[in-house]
Amino acid sequence: MISSSRLRGSDSGQQVTCIACGETLDREDAREYDKHGDRWTREGKTFEYLCKPCDREYCHQNREGLEETLLAADAGRTDRKTFLRRFCELTTDNENFD
Repeated sequence: MISSSRLRGSDSGQQVTCIACGETLDREDAREYDKHGDRWTREGKTFEYLCKPCDREYCHQNREGLEETLLAADAGRTDRKTFLRRFCELTTDNENFD
């Protein structure tokens, strides 16, 4: 098992980019973001990062199923309009609201 002090030491001087705003900052000043919502299970994972202001702003609620929905809507692989249409279709009931 790796001690927490050894984990912290490995981050010394590393630069990361906030996935929300694009700011580059020291790793030690960033917050880990695990797209699967389980940052405590660390083996074999790579993490993305948020700066402190963006971390405070994002919703810390359960994200169960979100990653699968984003992938199904082609997040990052299609234009914004198409992605938003697909995401809305996948996350709303197919009822007619007329």
